[in-house]
Amino acid sequence: MSEIQELLSRLEEFRDERDWGQFHDPKNLALALSIESAELNELFLWKKESDLSQVDIEKLKAELADVFAYAIMLAGHYGLDVADIVKSKIEKNAAKYPVDLAKGNAEKYDELNKGN
Repeated sequence: MSEIQELLSRLEEFRDERDWGQFHDPKNLALALSIESAELNELFLWKKESDLSQVDIEKLKAELADVFAYAIMLAGHYGLDVADIVKSKIEKNAAKYPVDLAKGNAEKYDELNKGN
């Protein structure tokens, strides 16, 4: 069992012990993921570049854990392997953003070739 699968099992056990599965449909998991992402963003809101190293690491860990937990549960709902879908996305992005065009360049993939 992978570590991610083990996390999913622990999250589902925690959820099921509390009878929260009734609330964890895909829509609500996606909304919770979005809300937790916003809470993560809030840690950085209105901070200057020079203040970013002073972010509260414990709050950062807590918000990241919430984001990861809901993402893992949403993937689990659909039987998706998190490692597989991330690896697949990396491969797709590698094709869309070839190193020779994208290195040091923040443009979207559809803008990379326009200068040539």
